[in-house]
Amino acid sequence: MGAGHGHLLHYHGHSPVHRAPAHLKLLALVVFALVVVATPRSAWPAYAAYAVGLLAVVALSRVPLGYLARRMVVEVPFAVFAVLMPFVATGPRTEVLGVAVSQPGLDAGLALLVKGSLGVLASLTLAATTEATDVLRGLRRLRVPELVVQIAGFMVRYLEVVTGEMGRMLTAMRSRGCDPRSPRHWPTLARSLGALFVRSYERGERVHLAMVSRGYTGTLPTGLDPRSRVGEGRAPGARVA
Repeated sequence: MGAGHGHLLHYHGHSPVHRAPAHLKLLALVVFALVVVATPRSAWPAYAAYAVGLLAVVALSRVPLGYLARRMVVEVPFAVFAVLMPFVATGPRTEVLGVAVSQPGLDAGLALLVKGSLGVLASLTLAATTEATDVLRGLRRLRVPELVVQIAGFMVRYLEVVTGEMGRMLTAMRSRGCDPRSPRHWPTLARSLGALFVRSYERGERVHLAMVSRGYTGTLPTGLDPRSRVGEGRAPGARVA
């Protein structure tokens, strides 16, 4: 089965990584990220060891590498910045393929690219093997402030709502001859994004008022499902007649 289960990044499976407690996976991700960031940029054997260990976890999870690789496009802006660093940095020069570049910039760019790739791959592995609801429960077990957990839960729930509304707005724009990719129509796109922000803010106000009217006091039920239709029928804790 593919990613249609749960949220967009989740890959349904029953591997040991999928079954591992969410709070332990979150803790492992944080520790791994801190270790990678703290590693000196010249310690290439350490980076190789990190990559081997991470790929072993991916193999154990039985999530296809291609599935993760397609979602690593989020790293493209950082990769572009890393590629430009050898050309804009100062310091001693060296030649790479006949092109003179900055040696400190080259080292920093490579380190940034490697660290970023490891972090993104580790995060995607967590997302692919952990349901959003399990992540929220894991955050609670790690004693993350309840307000932060609630915000994350509603973000997961309403992200699809907002992106769906944005998709409908873009479809309406195209049906009227407006191309959002054309610089000539960027002012129209900007106004549409502003309207989307206002709608999202107003939706949040309505959801909050609906929750308060049903007895919300700052704490949601322990079994919070961020995909429940909060504010669009009944709020958490409300009884169904």
